[in-house]
Amino acid sequence: MSQQAVSPVLSANTDVSFNVKEAAVVIIGAGAAGLMCAAQVAAAGREVLVLDHANKPGKKILMSGGGRCNFTNYYVEPNRYLSHNPHFCKSALSQYTQWDFIALVDKHAIPYHEKKDGQLFCDNKASDILNMLLAECETSGARIQLSTAVDGIESLPAGGFLIQTSKAGQEGADAVAIKAQQLVIATGGPSIPTLGATGFGYKVARQFGLDVYEPVAALVPFTLTSELKTLSSALSGNACQVSVSCNGQSFMDDMLFTHRGLSGPTMLQISSYWQPGDALSIDLLPGLDAAEQLRADQHQNPKQQLKTWLGHLLSQKISEQWLPFMGFQPEASLASLNGKQMDAIAMALHQWQVKPAGTEGYRTAEVALGGVNTDELSSKTMQCKRVAGLYFIGEVMDVTGHLGGFNFQWAWSSAWAAAQHLAQQG
Repeated sequence: MSQQAVSPVLSANTDVSFNVKEAAVVIIGAGAAGLMCAAQVAAAGREVLVLDHANKPGKKILMSGGGRCNFTNYYVEPNRYLSHNPHFCKSALSQYTQWDFIALVDKHAIPYHEKKDGQLFCDNKASDILNMLLAECETSGARIQLSTAVDGIESLPAGGFLIQTSKAGQEGADAVAIKAQQLVIATGGPSIPTLGATGFGYKVARQFGLDVYEPVAALVPFTLTSELKTLSSALSGNACQVSVSCNGQSFMDDMLFTHRGLSGPTMLQISSYWQPGDALSIDLLPGLDAAEQLRADQHQNPKQQLKTWLGHLLSQKISEQWLPFMGFQPEASLASLNGKQMDAIAMALHQWQVKPAGTEGYRTAEVALGGVNTDELSSKTMQCKRVAGLYFIGEVMDVTGHLGGFNFQWAWSSAWAAAQHLAQQG
């Protein structure tokens, strides 16, 4: 939600008899979690109104997975999620599993495939998932109101909430107050602001006195400076499979050189564990003993140049740029290398130390670490412990998944958990 601020602009004793609407459940945010929750609550017979400042629903769904939406993963486990409370996600993930969502996808006859490592993508377009959610909302009777700015929220003495809205982006537009029995915040995090993402949900949480962990961009490419950036820029567009380690975590997948730094799945994964000032330890030849291979190839092909040898294992372009950058002679023959030199080359290949300058930030981050402290919420229902009727679902809370469909599954699972409780409140 792209709001200037969240404040209780309507006091409890304000005369709100003019231009006031009512809805049993109001959900702010027409993204993955919000739409999923709306469909389920409305299907139980409760009146549901979804509000969003955007002119279209599900914008992040449409751009996810390269436009094909990595909607879940076969191998969803709690250890695939980061949170200050690693146990919090267990209840929701067990209530609504990846198999439950796959069944919903099958119900709508959406073709999909496993790309790798359990990652499920639409065969056609991400719009298949969005259209499925919208169809579920339509069938159940959930209403979706777009281009609507939320200007203020206040809890009412007798219970429920008063939400003041106006037409998004139109100053002086008529305000409409909406009275709701329960309120669900499904506004996501601040990643990819060009799609309208902001920290609106955090402001709501703080307004009601809830603790919020300061968000940090995650699943995001790294930026480099100086000679490292020159190297990366020269290799922009080249990729290779690597293993990367930082702060006790390791991932093996593709690394992509860019004009600004390092990207690709393995860099996005490790970015969630990296802290400013940390170095990344990159193994450019995972699963291979480079020292042993060098010695064997020195025997078999002593005239081969070092750059040719490494070019066969990585790529000629990477070999020709990386070797001189690391201080090695690309044209040196394998026969000319002694044991100490081969060990040095092998160590550099297996333990390349790279210290990023930073990350590309929310501009390209897929998610944000941090958010509403899960200690403030019920792990079974997503309802605030201190504010009856107020729920937080999806990315807005302090639960962040690995790359590969895990964040979408958290959206589905947390939305389902909240919906089951909301269904019983009418």
